[in-house]
Amino acid sequence: MTINKFTPQLLALVLLLMVQCQTPENQSQDGAQSIDVSGIANHIEVLASDDYSGRMPFTEGEEKTVAYLTRAFTDLGLEPGNGDSYVQEVPLVEINATPQGNMVLKGGAGSRELTYLDEFVALTRRVQEEVTVADSEMVFAGYGIVAPEYDWDDYQDLDVSGKTVVVMVNDPGYGSEDATFFKGNTMTYYGRWTYKYEEAARQGAEAVIIVHDDGPAGYPWEVVRGGWSGPNQYLKAADNNQSRCAIEGWISLPVAKELFISAGLDPVLMDQSKNPDFKPVALNTTMSVQLSNALREDRSNNVIAVIPGTERPDEYIIYSAHWDHMGVGQPINGDSIYNGAEDNASGVACLLEIAQGFMEAKPAPKRSVVILLVTAEEQGLLGSAYYASNPIFPPEKTVANLNMDALGSFGPTKDLIVIGHGQSELDDYVEVVAKNQGRYIVPDQDPEKGYFFRSDHFSFAKIGIPAMYAEGGLDSEANGKEWGRTQKEAYTANRYHKPSDEYNPETWDLHGMVKDSQLFYQVGYTLAGESTFPKWKEGSEFKSIRDAYMNP
Repeated sequence: MTINKFTPQLLALVLLLMVQCQTPENQSQDGAQSIDVSGIANHIEVLASDDYSGRMPFTEGEEKTVAYLTRAFTDLGLEPGNGDSYVQEVPLVEINATPQGNMVLKGGAGSRELTYLDEFVALTRRVQEEVTVADSEMVFAGYGIVAPEYDWDDYQDLDVSGKTVVVMVNDPGYGSEDATFFKGNTMTYYGRWTYKYEEAARQGAEAVIIVHDDGPAGYPWEVVRGGWSGPNQYLKAADNNQSRCAIEGWISLPVAKELFISAGLDPVLMDQSKNPDFKPVALNTTMSVQLSNALREDRSNNVIAVIPGTERPDEYIIYSAHWDHMGVGQPINGDSIYNGAEDNASGVACLLEIAQGFMEAKPAPKRSVVILLVTAEEQGLLGSAYYASNPIFPPEKTVANLNMDALGSFGPTKDLIVIGHGQSELDDYVEVVAKNQGRYIVPDQDPEKGYFFRSDHFSFAKIGIPAMYAEGGLDSEANGKEWGRTQKEAYTANRYHKPSDEYNPETWDLHGMVKDSQLFYQVGYTLAGESTFPKWKEGSEFKSIRDAYMNP
């Protein structure tokens, strides 16, 4: 009987007994114990320093980061992960789109100019020096979703060719406790901005504009203006992205309400678009905007190393974290360097410590362990998406992906948040190790924000590889849940994707990162010692993808 044939309850019991009964020799305690505060702090302090300029792809910050990571791999004695190279080149195009004037809306109530960054942002993926949309008819298409499995089609009987589609952020299930309506308050991929831009392009729209709302978006407008202005990178496409909408943009909720009122419509229509019988509404308004684009085609780099397995070296556990952040951008309080200390110098630092743990492991892992540090996550998971489309290690031989992103800086917690809990049997492995640490598991506390689709594990899930994304929770060991929640909320409001995400050795408590890293290490070490493959659970949208090539 293989481990995959156990019931989930029996599986958890067996794994717990395995961990508790292991001796220091075969549990590899030396590896876990090598992960410490000083090692993590040293890496974060360097990578999040102003000298690295926010680690933006295509910049000197990338050059310094790749050199640092490559040197760290060689110092640890890790082997190159891409043949004889530590890098996998990722072809990207960078577009720095600058509006030539404001966005102009014209309707029966007259003309209104929207102010760049304060009221709108506009981008393009089209690789051309200038993009113009002139007097494009605007139509409100609800959430901009086509989801046959939910019998939902916001574009039904709607011709949007040459038009500008205005859509809501998130999906209709937001705020609902009915798990059968989409996934209730848990965001589906249909709620992600990436999907909405993709679907509008499939429908033939000339432009697509998302209405930003802090609650369902999961972040404030400052994140929109900071993340969607200045240089942005995209994967290079054969058609130079001409199949995408000419304009992909955002407007703030107050602007959207004003747009509806000026069109003689009640803004309540935005709320009513959650209803299955909602029909698109013409906004009796045209939109015009022109972008001047500074173009640069280049290659960024995923940085990759491998620790070969001793018995099954052709089977792989892939650890991932993104090394990039947002570089130098719009100044906030006089600071323009987006250092990305927590997001995600923390994840990179912890993976380097985990790599050291595996190098010191006794016995060494039986399966190969891959340390993959990917580029351009902040641009839309581009580095991991490129790897998933061009995998170095075959997906059918890849056991799992364990992803680390933005680990908490306020100390150890009694709980562990598993993003996407219930998706795969990796949950069972995590629960065993967490229990051995004296911790308890909680599912995503903000499922409406779609965190499962917002980090690099999702690129692996999309090609069927079971993927785990977990982070320290809110129940602070020292100060309790409410204090922990306050710290988490303060990070989102004050530091997430802002220049203030800086390393502060006086206020940061890295012991939580150590504990989380030790958990990730032990999960991977357990997987590396087995011969079975964890599976997606029934009901997961990724199960059929995996089954197609694992059980042809």
